[in-house]
Amino acid sequence: MTTLYSQILAQIEAGQPCKLISRYDPAGITRQLENMPEDAPLADGLQFTQSADGLQLAEYFLPNPRLVILGGGHISVPLCQFAAALGFQVWVYDDRPAFANPDRFPTAHTVLCDDFSHMGDRLAIRRNDYIAILTRGHRHDIQCLEALMTGLHPRYVGMVGSKRRIAIVKEQAATQIGVGDPLLDNLYAPIGLPIGSVTPEEIALSIIAEMVQVKRLGPKGDAKKASYEDAVDMNLFRFLAANPPVGIALATIVSTRGSTPREAGAKMAVTATGEIIGSMGGGCTEADVIRRARVLLDQGGYCLMEVDLTDAAEEDGMVCGGVMTVLIEILDKGDMYAV
Repeated sequence: MTTLYSQILAQIEAGQPCKLISRYDPAGITRQLENMPEDAPLADGLQFTQSADGLQLAEYFLPNPRLVILGGGHISVPLCQFAAALGFQVWVYDDRPAFANPDRFPTAHTVLCDDFSHMGDRLAIRRNDYIAILTRGHRHDIQCLEALMTGLHPRYVGMVGSKRRIAIVKEQAATQIGVGDPLLDNLYAPIGLPIGSVTPEEIALSIIAEMVQVKRLGPKGDAKKASYEDAVDMNLFRFLAANPPVGIALATIVSTRGSTPREAGAKMAVTATGEIIGSMGGGCTEADVIRRARVLLDQGGYCLMEVDLTDAAEEDGMVCGGVMTVLIEILDKGDMYAV
């Protein structure tokens, strides 16, 4: 039978955002899973409220950001490897069978071989996509830009090439497609941070570093708090989806104050057999949560726990010294199989 976490995992991997609402009261725990439109505004990835009636936790689960690599040349191979290691779902697109094949890109989620003029129809560009235009010629660059300008504008679009080639592509794109499109104005070109890169691996490193900069700091470089989607541990979700909800305590950071090792939304599972999946940040923080989770495994139910790192930070010279509120609950097959 399908559990809620297997449903959530399936939706995340299919690119569909969803929201899980969990309500905690003396009678027990009830949960409700809701689909969300892809362009739904998500001001806060996690909302936690307390009242006389109990607790409520609303969690928004977003798909991992997708990196679409247009062109399967030498730079694309290390870029695919680096991006996959950093949690991007990587799609590679090229019109040459020798370059667009899964053996060349073993860490890619999807590899497509088709003409670049069909790219828009084959990929269904999403708002949270990252696009790297690494084709072998400016004609293909313009085809890619034309497709990207007809639908949702992705979060990041970068294009490789010399300043001369980029100027030619922009001029022709403006003539063929239209002047004043925000995508052309916000194009990252030349692609990548200026680190003096020369080799394909170094260029790929500069590209993925620029994408991480946009992801963490925004397109204008304005520092922001790490978003809730960054806290989702896909290995933990796969564990929860694959195992029956019996003998598992799930800890979730529901709020933080000050500098903490993990942000709200981070999760950790503790099993009755002693297995630990995920992390609360390590050290004494994690040990305290694990001890409370093991007690709760014997008692059942749920509890709120405040973890204050201030004293430990001062004594041990730790960088983080804030306060975390952690919700620990015993997963029950009754509420986890609810729809």
